[in-house]
Amino acid sequence: MPSRRSLVLRVMVGIAVATAVGAGALAWSSTLLGEYSVMDMGGAAVDVGGAPSEHAGHSAHSGHSVGPDAPAGAVSVTTLTADPDRPADVHAELVARQQSVDVPGGRSIEGYTVNGTSPGPVVRARQGELVEVVFVNESVAAGATLHWHGIDVPNAADGVAGITQDAVPVGGRHIYRFEATDAGTYWYHSHQVSHEQVEGGLLGAVVIEPAEPSAATHVDADIVALLHVYGGQHTLNGRVADEQVAAEPGSMVRVRVINSDQGTAAVWSAAPFRVLATDGHELNSPTDVDGQKLLVPAGGRADVAVQAPQQGAVRLQVGGARGVLIGDPSATAPPAAQPTETLDLLSYGDPAPLGIDVSSPERVYDYVISRRFGIINGRPGNFWTINGRLFPDVPMFHVSEGDVVVMKIVNDSNDVHPMHLHGHHVVVLSRDGVAASGSPWRVDSLEVHPHESYEIAFVADNPGIWADHCHTLLHAVDGLIAHVMYDGVTTPFTINGEAGNRPE
Repeated sequence: MPSRRSLVLRVMVGIAVATAVGAGALAWSSTLLGEYSVMDMGGAAVDVGGAPSEHAGHSAHSGHSVGPDAPAGAVSVTTLTADPDRPADVHAELVARQQSVDVPGGRSIEGYTVNGTSPGPVVRARQGELVEVVFVNESVAAGATLHWHGIDVPNAADGVAGITQDAVPVGGRHIYRFEATDAGTYWYHSHQVSHEQVEGGLLGAVVIEPAEPSAATHVDADIVALLHVYGGQHTLNGRVADEQVAAEPGSMVRVRVINSDQGTAAVWSAAPFRVLATDGHELNSPTDVDGQKLLVPAGGRADVAVQAPQQGAVRLQVGGARGVLIGDPSATAPPAAQPTETLDLLSYGDPAPLGIDVSSPERVYDYVISRRFGIINGRPGNFWTINGRLFPDVPMFHVSEGDVVVMKIVNDSNDVHPMHLHGHHVVVLSRDGVAASGSPWRVDSLEVHPHESYEIAFVADNPGIWADHCHTLLHAVDGLIAHVMYDGVTTPFTINGEAGNRPE
């Protein structure tokens, strides 16, 4: 028989183990997100980015409902729309299906299509036109949305499940309306379970032509070069093949490179080329790029001008595996070796006025990216942190309409992060303390390399609640996502609720 002392010891050990297990279970359960609103993110401390104290009261938020519990005078994201009385100039219907995707030149994969193909149809408009797209979910089981990547749409049209709308269920439809304000190269993709649906092909290109063509950027031909990897197959415009562009000797061809993948795409050529635009914004006085490669971030775009040679064809290598051959369609051009030197857009082109005064911004924020071990939604792992905090207790960057916002993005990690801000374009002010000296470099997708820091600025001129996340989408799944929130704006939508909203 055990002694009395041994029995007491066993009981005490049992109580200690049970207490530890119970405490661990309680701690684990406390990480489960359940249904939540982005309005509740950011923790108890409200950071107003150095704004005067009178802003603080407007920045606090007490709930996400638009109703009796909403902050006084709150504006719902659902009201932030294009003019509802204005007739649309451009109409399109895009139908999403979950099905086998035919990849010409390669093998089919199980994924997603838009109007039966992937990439889906190119949506084209002219600057100033009102675009209306009817989105139909025919068979995407998890629901789907369309996010207009890089287009500064009204917040209600941003297409982020659980923030600006509910995911469209099978058999449902949703109408997106926005003015094509800025000419340039953009793309659309789902923002519901985006790491699966984007990779699986629920995407397409958007081209907005300028209202009045400029002589400085005149070209003789204009093509889209959308890069995507389907099940390990590197494609150009959905095909495992190069693109051939017939062009007269000496003519100029604009190649709109869209990187819809999860990693960086390199662009180079044996012949000189010019970078006309980044993320839909023209560069000032671009010059020839010779012996250098251009890096296009995940989610980013670059418009490149190539001159057809007097004889034969020239190859513009896009993304490494694929190329665009320009010139005589019967000619071939072997790939050139990838240059070791990278074009630095911080000093490319000529300076020009920024159009905003960044000397005394209303808001100044840090966005410091690192990682540490923790538990998110009951899942242990080595997760991303923003300013030292794990999702969902990450910063909410508050702004008021009209604010000039300066943000310092610091990548304190060993991974590359293509940072994408919805609803706005930012201008790059400096990198690692070195001031920008070339053309104003405006982007919505900025690649931040390990241990780099960028200072960027933007004007808060598009009210809403806007995601600000890494476009390596699995990084977003692991917590690398924050939001820019305008004071006085709220949302009725939630994540993980009955609507099944799962934006990342």
